[in-house]
Amino acid sequence: MTQIDRRPVLLAGLGLALRQTDAASIRPKAGDLFVKSGDSSRTALAPGDIAIGAAQTLVWPMDPNDGTVRSGSRLNQVTLLRLEPDTLTSETRARAVDGVVAYTSICTHTGCDVDDRQASERLLACQCHFSQFDPRDAAKVVDGPAPRPLPALPLKIVDGKLAVAQPFTAPVGFEKG
Repeated sequence: MTQIDRRPVLLAGLGLALRQTDAASIRPKAGDLFVKSGDSSRTALAPGDIAIGAAQTLVWPMDPNDGTVRSGSRLNQVTLLRLEPDTLTSETRARAVDGVVAYTSICTHTGCDVDDRQASERLLACQCHFSQFDPRDAAKVVDGPAPRPLPALPLKIVDGKLAVAQPFTAPVGFEKG
């Protein structure tokens, strides 16, 4: 019978457990604030910091208690847009604050970044396979191979700042095929 060295197995398990409890990798929680990607000052954003009709702003959730920016997983990156509130569907308006909506920046097709905006159509777009999403209508797919809408992150205001109200409306990520 072959003797197995348990040490590598135990160390691998410990590494996995540590990654699962890493505060920077935990999904956004209710009360988390938002900071712009790349903002080393960690300035929490207010609705007025997001201009109506401007290109999307890429942000990370931040724990307001200890300042941990949840940038340890790309699945936590969020797209913020500010739209005219009267152009939002009732479902979208219920998750928005002052016209600001929040969606994952990960395409539901193959996990590429939703990092483009079709300004004339007012749509979010993924340049990998050209899926397009309507941020005014719950980020529903309007073109391309994406199989489902972008998960939304419901918002609220805390002390004048944008904050997470509830977890994502659906799992973030793509369809495995």
